[in-house]
Amino acid sequence: MRLLVVFSHPCPESFGAALYETACRTLRAAGHELRCHDLYAENFNPVLSTEERRQYLTDTAAIIAKHTEHVDNLQWAEGLVVIYPTWYYGPPAMLKGWLERVWLPGITFEVADGKQKRTKPKLQNIRLLVGITTSGSPWWWIRLIRDPGRSLWTRGLRPLFSPRCRVIWKQLYNMNHVTEDDRKVFLGKVERSLSTIPV
Repeated sequence: MRLLVVFSHPCPESFGAALYETACRTLRAAGHELRCHDLYAENFNPVLSTEERRQYLTDTAAIIAKHTEHVDNLQWAEGLVVIYPTWYYGPPAMLKGWLERVWLPGITFEVADGKQKRTKPKLQNIRLLVGITTSGSPWWWIRLIRDPGRSLWTRGLRPLFSPRCRVIWKQLYNMNHVTEDDRKVFLGKVERSLSTIPV
């Protein structure tokens, strides 16, 4: 399977970086074709400028032209793997900015043609979504507040993908208090889960 892996964490020594390395190694060993973006290592600029906001609907092509590699990879992929820490119940600003500057009209969706109508999905090529994240909060609190981070991907963005898009979600809770053994166990879970994805 053609997989786009997007990683967002500012620290190369982080547990997130270990998750990214494990995911890429496991997926390649299983025979998948990968294209990867480490957003911080690439110095991706997540800020939607004033000019770009004004161009967002009137001259979208001008913004797309700044991110042709990211756009090409989104359209090439059959699966999307996102790896990031959950901060303030959502993705880091870097990853959110990637969504705002790359997931543009005409690329991931078409703007709805009237009030009370949904946008039209344009990422029908994506038939697998994998989310791998960590969060400082315990699982019961995340459930109590209805899991906003996971909902962004699985409820908000998944409708842009193939109607049969499969979802794999792996989340390590209580990140501020986990032990080294907890981390090893979670890495093992991620590796086992990814190794079973059909090519």
